[in-house]
Amino acid sequence: MATDPIVQQLANFTACDVADALLKLKHPNGGFLAGITLWSPERQAGPTKIVGPVYTVKYAPLSDVAEKVEGHYVDTIPAGAVVFLSSPPTPNAVYGGLMSTRARYRGAVGTVIDGRLRDLQEHRDLGYPVFARDVGTTAPQEVVKVVGINIPVTFTGTHDQNVLISPGDYLVGDLNGVVVLPQHLAAQAIPLMQPQVSADEQMAAAIQGGMSFVDASKKYRGK
Repeated sequence: MATDPIVQQLANFTACDVADALLKLKHPNGGFLAGITLWSPERQAGPTKIVGPVYTVKYAPLSDVAEKVEGHYVDTIPAGAVVFLSSPPTPNAVYGGLMSTRARYRGAVGTVIDGRLRDLQEHRDLGYPVFARDVGTTAPQEVVKVVGINIPVTFTGTHDQNVLISPGDYLVGDLNGVVVLPQHLAAQAIPLMQPQVSADEQMAAAIQGGMSFVDASKKYRGK
């Protein structure tokens, strides 16, 4: 299977680099998903990085009028995808170790959960990347159900942040957090990344050599 050229290019950059480029395009909050952090294979440590097109899963309360999706979403995850689980607030976990086992087999590069995960050690034993809000112990079936797969979902972050995540968008996650790169902005954002990385590298070297932050910023960032 051919590698997505956008994924190949994004592999060279951090989540911060992607966010910086999106800010230059006036995209709100640089696409950052506030409150989501790395839990596996380590807790906010190590070289873990995920890049891929998003595969969305939408959970809703059992009381929701939408019908439950038949089968299980994990059996149709495309290879190379980042799984994104959208969930209403609940103390129950919406993702467990068996899900990572199947997702890894299917070729997913990682999972991002707008909610809780459980079976933390199982994910870590698999070496499978999982980002989430928090951990929990209890399975989800008593409170929520899957009502949509690979549809647009809305992430509600801190400070009334709302981020639309649609099929075709790209997720980039590392120790800094997770950023959503909208598909329609990718062609504009990617060319902005390397120049800003090079400028920051030159700026860092100048500061280490004694130049002030203000002077280095003017010289290498033009501001």
